[in-house]
Amino acid sequence: MSQLPLRAQLASALGRTAATLSRATGRGDGSVIGGRVSLLLEPDLLRKLAADRRLALVSATNGKTTTTRLITAALRELGDVASNAFGANMPAGHVSALSAAKDAPYAVLEVDEKYLPEVLDNTGAGVVVLMNLSRDQMDRAAEIWLLAQKWRRALAGKPAHVIANCDDPLVTWGASTAARVTWVAGGQRWREDSWCCPECGGPLDRKGADWACRECTFHRPEPNWVLDDEDAIDPRGERWRLNLKLPGQANRSNAVIALATAEAFGLLPHQALPRLREVTSVAGRYTTVARDGRSLRLLLAKNPAGWLEAFDVSSAERPIILSVNAQGPDGRDTSWLWDVDYRILGGRPVYVTGERRLDLALRLDVAEVPFTLAESFAQAVAALPPGDIDVIANYTAFQAIRTEFGRAE
Repeated sequence: MSQLPLRAQLASALGRTAATLSRATGRGDGSVIGGRVSLLLEPDLLRKLAADRRLALVSATNGKTTTTRLITAALRELGDVASNAFGANMPAGHVSALSAAKDAPYAVLEVDEKYLPEVLDNTGAGVVVLMNLSRDQMDRAAEIWLLAQKWRRALAGKPAHVIANCDDPLVTWGASTAARVTWVAGGQRWREDSWCCPECGGPLDRKGADWACRECTFHRPEPNWVLDDEDAIDPRGERWRLNLKLPGQANRSNAVIALATAEAFGLLPHQALPRLREVTSVAGRYTTVARDGRSLRLLLAKNPAGWLEAFDVSSAERPIILSVNAQGPDGRDTSWLWDVDYRILGGRPVYVTGERRLDLALRLDVAEVPFTLAESFAQAVAALPPGDIDVIANYTAFQAIRTEFGRAE
């Protein structure tokens, strides 16, 4: 890789120092503060750090942290890979990730949906991965049709190779201006945000996985890659049994998208799959931790689509603790709780905690799901007998639980 200009080297070094101090003082992992310090000194640092690397950007409402980790694992077959592994997905986090691995020839960056156009412009990434779009953080995020429109504009005229989930109509529309698209049939469990055609506003007709607009020509593209239950089917028609350690249908979808992305970098499935199978948890997600004879599996769910996927992974035989906050990173509007069908929890011991536990309690009461309120997560754990327990929490609640257990990976 080419040498950075002196100012950029200094900015990068000071950012790494700030990140190290942040970690040493227990204020965080340093991935945001380090990037902010660097960008104050050199506003164009992201462009300079991205130069001469083969780089993929990963964006979605759900699953981008996990898919970023899977792609990164696969590309390590080729060499060192820079990545924002813990979800700092705005430019400051990207600068930190690239500074920390300044000699890595490859990079995989998770990108917040709103920031994708800016980050694509600044990095000139050769590969862009688009997975799903659904309602999220409604007091902070743009309306998802507007996000898809921003993606369309950002990709138009760019040479980037897009890997896109053709089962999501909004993603398909957002990706369709790209110069080259590899379509992946990764599935779409949550469909409540895509009943209307983003091209003309007409109704979408669905038959199985297929969909098409009733009033214009917009329709599901023919996929190049297909997720078929436990198997990925590649563009040559060959089946590959995934055999992941990560649980659930959503992670199988993430994996087939990762395989398609790896192939865009020249890696065939037999080279990439063994590395995907090594991933057991992602920034604490799916980790199992122990306390006083209890084994707690940690699941993250930030929006209605994410809760649906968490329920898929959760075991109906286990008691469950639900924790909801409404801090800035979560979005302060908790009305999305009413879009989640909690009736699936009927018959299980359910404990409710978190700063907005009363909001969730009301929702469960209306759904006629019995529950027990707990003042704290520790109180909820203590109230349950020894054994296996599932925990589903939204973002800041999840991070607080991770911290309580020493930031389990």
